[in-house]
Amino acid sequence: FNLCKKFGKREVLKNVSFDIHEGDILAFIGPNGSGKTTTIKLILGLQKITSGTVIINGYNIESDYINAIKKVGAIVENPDSYMYLTGWQNLRIIANCYDKIKDDDIKEIVKYVGLENRIHEKVSKYSLGMRQRLGIARALLNKPNILILDEPTNGLDPEGIKDLRELLQKLAKDGMGILISSHNLAELESFCNRVCIINNGIIIESSAVKEFKQNENRVI
Repeated sequence: FNLCKKFGKREVLKNVSFDIHEGDILAFIGPNGSGKTTTIKLILGLQKITSGTVIINGYNIESDYINAIKKVGAIVENPDSYMYLTGWQNLRIIANCYDKIKDDDIKEIVKYVGLENRIHEKVSKYSLGMRQRLGIARALLNKPNILILDEPTNGLDPEGIKDLRELLQKLAKDGMGILISSHNLAELESFCNRVCIINNGIIIESSAVKEFKQNENRVI
């Protein structure tokens, strides 16, 4: 709430506030340089907050980082994978960073994201959409209830966007809260239930997508 971020004297975020509930898919929209990625990095504890508070599942990200981040999955910027390894090997490497993630748990997630037929191929053979789904599988390994995706539709063709939409809708239906950032609302409005628009570090709109679409006179 009321997140502010300064780099030197330059204020890049000014009192940014929003919330995400179970089953929400929140479209976090703004042009490049508007503050989307900075906001996400503050939420995830990847940058120091100048002022304001981030509460995740009841825990403060600054004073109780371990508990706050425990049930969060995220892809910030591009989902990096080891291209010369298989999808399965990539997931196994990440799984080893957590306690008690078994092969059966990974298989379940792989099936969930629709990669079961290609998971033992090298990632270098994957399409961009498949790499995006592998990135989401990686973010789901710790069984989060919040998923944060930074510009996941970048570079995806219409088929890749459709696959991503169906996967995120499935996750939300199963109770996950999802924050998905983009500079293109048209790609997201068909499957997000809420929209939050940021420009020059300021939230200029926050509403349900249905209400947002009803205002035909809006100029962004």
